[in-house]
Formats: sequence, C-alpha cells, structure tokens
Amino acid sequence: MEVSGDIGPPAGVRQVRLAGPIQRFIRTEAAGGVVLLVGALIALIWVNSPWSDSYHHLFEHHLAFDLGFFAVDESLHFWINDAAMVIFFFVVGMEIKREVAIGELASARRMVVPAAAAIGGMVIPVLVFFLIVGNSAGREGWAIPMATDIAFAVGVLVLVGPRIPMGLKILLLAMAIVDDLGAIAVIAIFYTDAIDFGALSIVIGLLTLVYMLNKFGMWYVPVYFVIGGIAWMAMLQSGVHATIVGVLLGLMTPWQSWHRPEDFTTIIRPVLGRLQSQSNENATSLDREDRVHALMEVAEVGQRAVSPLDRLEHALQRPVAFVVVPIFALANAGVELSPDTLGDVFSSSLMWGVTLGLLLGKPIGVTLGVWLVVQAGAQLPLGVRWAHVVGISLLGGIGFTVSLFVTQLSFEAETLLINAKVGILIASFAAGALGYALLRVANRPSGV
Repeated sequence: MEVSGDIGPPAGVRQVRLAGPIQRFIRTEAAGGVVLLVGALIALIWVNSPWSDSYHHLFEHHLAFDLGFFAVDESLHFWINDAAMVIFFFVVGMEIKREVAIGELASARRMVVPAAAAIGGMVIPVLVFFLIVGNSAGREGWAIPMATDIAFAVGVLVLVGPRIPMGLKILLLAMAIVDDLGAIAVIAIFYTDAIDFGALSIVIGLLTLVYMLNKFGMWYVPVYFVIGGIAWMAMLQSGVHATIVGVLLGLMTPWQSWHRPEDFTTIIRPVLGRLQSQSNENATSLDREDRVHALMEVAEVGQRAVSPLDRLEHALQRPVAFVVVPIFALANAGVELSPDTLGDVFSSSLMWGVTLGLLLGKPIGVTLGVWLVVQAGAQLPLGVRWAHVVGISLLGGIGFTVSLFVTQLSFEAETLLINAKVGILIASFAAGALGYALLRVANRPSGV
C-alpha cells in the first residue's frame, strides 16, 4: 500500500519517532557501560588479590556438552567467549541491519561522515601499531586497536551532560556500528583457521533455510533458535569463528513488520467492537470463549505490528548489556599487575602499539576521515563543531570489549595476552578521560 507524498505525520512526530529509539538505546548503552566497567574492575581486583587462584580455577573449569553426534568439552572461558558472545554479536548484527535499512547508514548522503570516521579510525590505528611493533611476535595483534567499545563510549558521552547535540550522539553511534562491521569482517577473514568446507556448507544451508522461512513469514522465534544453535555447532567445526554466525543471523532478521504500525487501529477496531459488545456481567461461557479469542487476536495483531528485529533487539539489549558483556569483561580483563609483570609490560612494543594505536591512532584517523569528506562537500551533523568531532574521536579510542575479544583470538602466549590487555586498559581509560574533558569544554555554554 502506497501513501501519497502529501500525507504523513508532521515533522515533529517524525523527529520523535527517530529520536525516541535512539535515546532509549543510548540510556541502555550508558548504563551498560557502567556495569561493564564494574565487571572489569572486579576482574582486576580479584586476579590481584590473595584469591587469584579461584579466579583462574573458575574460568578454566571445564563444562561438557554432548548430543551424541556433537560434543564439546571446553573451559568456562570458552563458553563465554565462543558461545555467550554469539548473542552479543547477534545484537550487533541487528543494529547494523537497522542502521543500513532505516537509520543513519540508509543513504550515501547520511552515511558518508560516519563511514569516513570509522574507516579512518580503523586504518590509522593499524598503521601506528605496525610502526611501533614492527616484525616482533606481537604483530599478530594488529587488529586490536581497530575496535571501539560503543557501551563505554556512549556512556562517557552521556556523562558530559544533556546539552550534547543529538547529531553528535547519532554520529558516534553510526561510526561505532561501521567500526563493528569492520571488526567483524577482520575476525571472519583474518582470524580463521583451516576451513572445513563440509561444515561450512551446512552453515550456508541452514542460513538459506532461515532466509526461506523469513520469506514465507515464519516468525516463530524458537524455530530460529534451534536452527541458530545447529548453525553455531557447524560453524564451530568449520574453522570460521563461531560468533560470526550470530552476526549473520542478526543481519538476516526482518526489519519490516507484517503490517504497518499506523494500520494497527484500523485492523483492531472491529475486534475491539466485539469485545465491547460482550462486556456485560451476564456473559455466557460461549461469550467468554469468544472474548478470549478476540483478546488473542488483539495480541497477535499487536505482535505483527512490531518487526522481529525490533522485538528481538528490545528483548536482548538489556540481557546483553547487563549480563553477557559484563561477564565477558570479568572473564577477560583479569590481568596480574605485579611489579615484575608491569616492568616487562612497559618495555613491550606490543603494549605501546596497542596503547598508542587506540589513544593516538584513533583520534587522528577519525578526525582526518571526517575532515577529508567535509573538504569534499559533506556536512557535519546539525550542532556539531570540530571540537565535538575531536572529542568523540578520543572516545573512539575506548577499545575494550571487541579489542579484548580480538586479543583472545590473536595470542595464546600469556605474556603477549598480558601486554595487549594492559595496553587496552590504559588506552581505554585514558581515552575516556581525555574525551570527557574535551567534550565538557566544547559543550560549555558561551560566556561560562
């Protein structure tokens, strides 16, 4: 059904529809950033306490899963990084899908600035990393400084105050989403072992099945949960990192509702009329049965007015922000900071490559990328000044979640893991503090 271009909601209503979901998303991510920070601090305190052995014993404890035709016996650390984080990447995939379909990445005109910021913020940190690390053993971690932790970055931005321009918040979100897409591509391409094409063909077959079910209008989530679980098992055997299946399923989640939300009242009005006609106190059992059917019809119509992407994202955002990611931080941020360890760390080119890649490469890359496209004719979002751009470019240096994830994929040697993690922690906290300070100054009202 097409609607004439002259008919539509007022501009103010359209702005509320755009700003409302973004504001709710920001509030969730900001609070999630606080919980993430708490998880990281607990890990650091725990692993440097007299009870550090219990930390290692907990995450090295093995859990077995056996279906007969498929069995996994791995540590709790594996189940967090390779299984629970699939849900995190599934949500990331849905966020990318939403922005590409209807958000800031839906047109070339709107995506050019955040895309340029993200690309610059991925390329320059890698160059800085290689300049410092060279051909040492740490070079395998070249992708670590590419990532931006959206939860921490948005959390710091919200702390700056309510006068931050909405365009700046949208720019940071869009930039971080393009950044996530780049990190996912790197994980899929460069952190893949020898490929088992038989297992990979099973994954492709299952994803094709998901596509066909979507086309036929199958919205029953448990069906996709089972298919996704089997696809994860096959992806685990394929050699491609298993979390990629979460991203692919997120990208395949339908973003359109069965019918337009605006049509809800029109469709539901006859059903409500039936309910009102049966609302007397002397209703027979047959009337009550009809009433139950009518209420179920209301529920079904309401559900079909919300797209699967919106429904799943709404259901999973908080569990991911407040459970999955903090547990990931708890399992991966534990670094022993003894005097001997720190002495070795500060002489490590890997640590400095990661630190300066995030703390220096990110701001230069993001700012340079935006400057180039503005010189070519693009415009900064409404209310955004260059001081704001430099501020969020510093926030882009908060790597944390995805940087820690890539670290685990890059190294097995404990020394290299410690060096990289210390670099991530130093850069993330310094970038957050510097970005906050600059944005506070940039956001100060004139004359204050």
